Amino acid sequence: MTRERSLTTGRPRLRGLDRNALIAASLTVVSLTASGCVVVHGEREVLPAATQSEAAKAVQQFTTAYNKADAAYDSSLDAEHTTGALGAIDAARLKAGRVNHPDGNPQHTPLVLTDVKYTIPKKAGWPRWFVADAQANKGGDARWLLVFTRDALSDPWEAAYLTLVAPGALPEFTKDKDGWAEAVPADSAELVRAPEDLSKDYATYLQNGGGTFADGAYTSELRSTRAKNSSKPGLATQYIDEPLTNGDFAPLALRTADGGALVFFTTHHYVKQTAAAGASVPTPNENVRALTTGEIARSLTMEFVANEVALAPAKGSADGKMSLLSRLEGLTAAKGE
Repeated sequence: MTRERSLTTGRPRLRGLDRNALIAASLTVVSLTASGCVVVHGEREVLPAATQSEAAKAVQQFTTAYNKADAAYDSSLDAEHTTGALGAIDAARLKAGRVNHPDGNPQHTPLVLTDVKYTIPKKAGWPRWFVADAQANKGGDARWLLVFTRDALSDPWEAAYLTLVAPGALPEFTKDKDGWAEAVPADSAELVRAPEDLSKDYATYLQNGGGTFADGAYTSELRSTRAKNSSKPGLATQYIDEPLTNGDFAPLALRTADGGALVFFTTHHYVKQTAAAGASVPTPNENVRALTTGEIARSLTMEFVANEVALAPAKGSADGKMSLLSRLEGLTAAKGE
């Protein structure tokens, strides 16, 4: 099945099929009871997103596809297993690698995920999704935090978010007697800020500051670094930050034991470097050059997608500030002028 990705539409488009019909047909799950066959509508019934074995299979399939794509620098090899923020970042990384190394990745080391822990919410409607927290042979001691999602039973599981978190950094999640987690609605009014607002809140914070987010590496320190880099002899750097919430870039949130939520969200960024008269833009590395259109004369504009994971406290909590646990950013395009 051929897919196209777009930051504008968010969702990969299906060719040759009526997607609405496909989704409608897949929203019905048949279960057996003592009285016979009962139709259970996936859009209304609160159901676990996946079983533990289904989640494990999804992680295994993603890892296999990711390794094939990384070895060949060929994004078509894992396109069916990535989407959203991770899909955009991964596709650009592989594209750059392909330009610079047409014969494949000379430094390929297969990704190995171990000690995988699954947090699977029980929810109604689509998308269904779950979180995998794993130790990897890449990224040092940090654990890989992956969110897998799908829009219908007939769809493959796709990794939409990837962030790296320090061991022990994740909060305790609310779970029922059967071990299923609780998904928090995007428009929840029970938190200091609804999950659907975090992308916009964070983009606004990066531009203007304020007290919405707690100080840290991805908030106050990032703003400080930007301020230092904005004006240097012969070079000005501008930053533009935008929310990104459509389609598979939409936020996803899990209820934490303290009544708050762990929220995964995406943002969109531009960094423009402009050289003064008589000066030049610093020569970018080979990966930036591989994704650059146009000739770099006086300026270079780089486009990034970032996926973040934050702790949003319950409304009325003592602090009331959101904390960013992790942020992973990737270059997706660049333009020289």
